[in-house]
Amino acid sequence: MNRTRVPGIFLILMFLLMFSACSTVEEYAQPDPGIPGMYRGADKPDSASVAAPFSGTVPYRAFFVDPTLINLIDAAIENNHDLQVAVKNIEYASLALKQSKLGNIPTLDFQVRGSRSTTSDYSSTALSTGEESIEDYNASFLLSWEADIWGKIRNTRKAALAEYLRTVEARKAVHTRLVADVAVGYYNLLLLDAQLDVTKKNLALAETTLSMMRLQYDAGLVTSLAVEQQEARTFGIQSSIAGIEQGIAVQENALSVLCGRMPERIARTAKLSELSAENSFSPGVPALLLSNRPDVKTAEMALMKAHAESGVASAKLYPSFSISAEAGANALEASDWFNFPGSLFSFVQGAVLQPVFQQGKLRTAYKQSKVARDKEEILFRKVVLDAVREVSDALVAIQKLENREKAVEKQERILRQSVDNANFLFKSGLADYLEVITAQSNALDASLSLADLHRQRLNARTELYRALGGGWE
Repeated sequence: MNRTRVPGIFLILMFLLMFSACSTVEEYAQPDPGIPGMYRGADKPDSASVAAPFSGTVPYRAFFVDPTLINLIDAAIENNHDLQVAVKNIEYASLALKQSKLGNIPTLDFQVRGSRSTTSDYSSTALSTGEESIEDYNASFLLSWEADIWGKIRNTRKAALAEYLRTVEARKAVHTRLVADVAVGYYNLLLLDAQLDVTKKNLALAETTLSMMRLQYDAGLVTSLAVEQQEARTFGIQSSIAGIEQGIAVQENALSVLCGRMPERIARTAKLSELSAENSFSPGVPALLLSNRPDVKTAEMALMKAHAESGVASAKLYPSFSISAEAGANALEASDWFNFPGSLFSFVQGAVLQPVFQQGKLRTAYKQSKVARDKEEILFRKVVLDAVREVSDALVAIQKLENREKAVEKQERILRQSVDNANFLFKSGLADYLEVITAQSNALDASLSLADLHRQRLNARTELYRALGGGWE
C-alpha cells in the first residue's frame, strides 16, 4: 500500500486557497451613461405639479381603467407566444446558473475495471512472468479539483448569473411591450369604431341631402349635375364604410393573435371619446430609467456578462493548478481483489498546467473578449440614450396633441353648425349645393381628425407609461 505525505498535501491546498481570491480583471462597475437631469418636455410646471412621480411599479390594472382592455392584456400575458418563449429562456438560463455554481466543487467518479490479456509466447511479458495471460482487477474512487486561482470559475459563475438576469429582464421587456401593443391595438379598434359611427351619420346626412336635391330637381331648382354629384358622393361614403369595416376585422384579428387566440370578434362597450387621455403621473428623472426600464437592465446584464467572460478569457492565459487523487482496491487475481488491506492503493498528485503553444490563440480570444465587452458598453449607452429620447418624445407628444385636440374640438363645433346653416340656406334658395357638400365634407374631416387626435393622445400616454418602464409586475 502506497503512503502519501498528507501534511504536504494540506500545505499545497492552503497555498492554493490563499491565491483563490485573485482575479485577472477588475470588478464590474456600471458605466456612466451621461444622462441629463431632466427630460426635454418635462420642464413645464403644469402637469408635474399635480401628478405623482412615476415609480416604475405601477401595474397595468391601475393604469388602464377599461375592463375590456384589461381582459385583453390579461389574455395576452397568459397566452402570448413571445412571452412564453421568454419564460423558456429564463428556465434555460436558470439551469445554466445552477450548473455554474458547481464549478468549485471537486469531481468524484467511481470506476470498476477488469481486464484479461493474452500475451505472445515470445513477448517480453511472457518471458518475464512465465504466464500466457495476465488479469487485472481495479475498483477505485477518482477525485479531482482545480483551484480557482485567477478567477476563471468565479467569472464563469458571474457570466451565468448575468445571463440569467438578462433573460429575466428580457421577459419584463417583452411583458412591457406586449401591454403597450395590446393597448395601442385596442385604441386603434375604438378609433375605427368612431370613424364608422361618424361616417354612417355622414351617410345618413348625405342621403337626406340627396332626397332634398331630387325634390328640388323635380321643381327645376337644381340641375341634374348637382344630383349626380351628390349621388356619387353618397356611393363614396358607402365605400368608405366598407373599408372601415374591413379595417375593424383586420384589427380584431391582430389583437386576437396578440392574445394567443384564433381570430375572432372582440366585444367592447366603451367608446373612444369616453376614455380619458389625461396624464396621471410625472416622469420623474431620467436616472430612474436605469432601474425601471427592463431593456436598459437587459443591456446592462449583457455588459456584465461580457465583462465576466473577459475575465474567463484572461484567466486562461495563466497556469492552472489542479489536484487529483485516486484510492481503491487492485489485484491481479479476482480472489485477492477484496483481500484488505493488501489490495488497497492510493494516489495523490498535484499539477500545474501552463499553455505554451496555445498562447497566441488564447491571447487573441482574450482581446476579442475585450472588444465584445466594449461593444456591449456602447450598446448599453445607446439603449439608455434611446430610452431618454422615447420618454421625451412621449412628453412632447402629449403636450402638443392636447393643444391640437382642443383646437380641433372648437373647429368641429363650428363646422357642425355650418352644416345646419348650409342646409337651411339651401332650402331657402340662398346657397347652392356645392356649399352644402363642402360644409358636410369639412365637418366630416373635423370629426374624424378629432377622433384620431384623441386616439393619438391615448397612445402617447401609453407610450410614456411603457417608455418609463411600466407594464410589468
